[in-house]
This record gives sequence, C-alpha cells and structure tokens, in this order.
Amino acid sequence: MRGPALAFALALAVGPGPAAAQEPSPLAPLLRAYPDQLQAIEGDTLVWRDGTRMTIGQPKPSDEEALEAPGLADIFRRPYRTGPQEGAPTTDPGRFRPAAFFAKIYGDCMRGEVERRLVPVRWLPRHGGGTLRATKENGVAARLQAVSDELDKLPDRFLTYLKPSAGTYNCRKIAGTDLQSAHGYGIAIDISTKHSDYWRWSRSGYRNRIPQEIVDVFERHGFIWGGKWKHFDTMHFEYRPEMLP
Repeated sequence: MRGPALAFALALAVGPGPAAAQEPSPLAPLLRAYPDQLQAIEGDTLVWRDGTRMTIGQPKPSDEEALEAPGLADIFRRPYRTGPQEGAPTTDPGRFRPAAFFAKIYGDCMRGEVERRLVPVRWLPRHGGGTLRATKENGVAARLQAVSDELDKLPDRFLTYLKPSAGTYNCRKIAGTDLQSAHGYGIAIDISTKHSDYWRWSRSGYRNRIPQEIVDVFERHGFIWGGKWKHFDTMHFEYRPEMLP
C-alpha cells in the first residue's frame, strides 16, 4: 500500500483516546459541504441524517482503478487547487465520484428522481442566454444562478466563451465508461463549445482557451472546472463544494 491509500489508512487507524478525538477524518469536508444530508463520520462509516450508514472503505490502489470504480475513500485522493492552472494537469481532482453517494444526494436519473428536482436557471439574462435547468437539491440551482448573474456583468468579450451554453442536465454516462455523468445529477454545466477543448478530441495534448476570469467566478460559487483534469474538459463545470476551500 502506498500514496493516497497509505495516508488514508493511517488517518482511519487512529486509536481511541484524546488523539483520536482531535484527528479529523479525511472525509470531514463532506460534512461541511453537505450539512443537510450528512450527520457524522464514525470511524469507517459515513452517517446520513436519515439514518443511512455507508462504509467508507479504502482508496483504490491507483487513479486508474479509482476512475473506473470510485468509492467514498477516493473522493479526495487528488486535491483540487483554485486559481490559474499551471501547465498540463497530471491528475483528475474531482472526477472520482462514487455513484451511491451522489445518487443519495441528488437522485438516480435513470429512475426519474433527478428530473423532478430540476428548476430553471436564467443563463446570462442581460444577454439573452436562455433558460437552463439544474437541481434545487443542496442549493445547486441558486449557486448556478449566482454564477450566471456574476458572469453577466463581465465585459462583452467574454460572451463568446459562455453563450450559447452547451447544456446542463443530461441523463447519460461519461463517454467510454459505465459511470453516471455529473450532468445526470443536475449539478453540471457545459459553457460554449466555441473555444473549448476536450481530451478525446485533442491530437496535441492539453490545451485551454477559457479565460481565468470565468473560472474564478465558478470556483467562488462552489464549482470545479474540468480544465484542471488530466482528462481535460475545459467547457465543463460542476458543483462540488467539498473540493473547494
């Protein structure tokens, strides 16, 4: 065992006594990010307010295995850094999404549980960006509306990156996998494709053309950016407050 797996195991292995009481769980940021849903972390168990208990378990040995079948212990295996992206990313912070956890919060779109929770978001209303849909759970739609209102005040030169939006809710799998897309939970948005870059389309490696001013607005409101992934997707933003300060 090495790397994230070893660090995680050591964090969970703290014995009883004063030291254990003071040692925070590696998953503690989840309690801050989802206070209406989560109650506590008891050893190797995540306790929900409705009484549900989920075993945390151990991180997968490698990022590749974690991307294929992420568990709770994999959520924070790679830290997400705010601010400008320096060079090509070498990891995928935030792409390790355990399906059981996110479906518990936002619902299973295949069973129609997400769509009935969607509410309208006015995208760039000063510039006629139209109406999008996002989940009302965990205040996501309100956060996305705040993002839109702030982006709407940027100089007009930024519009080409933002309008038209390539969409929000879409009940689909991540391309090339059997994993639910963040769009299927109603927590993600793709901005305009005009200046976007995606790892599956690229023939020359990492490239980004999205201005930092846009990324900063999203991050301020709890959204992470796909431009900071090794498997980059620069049009993509998703609401992941647990990954941010």
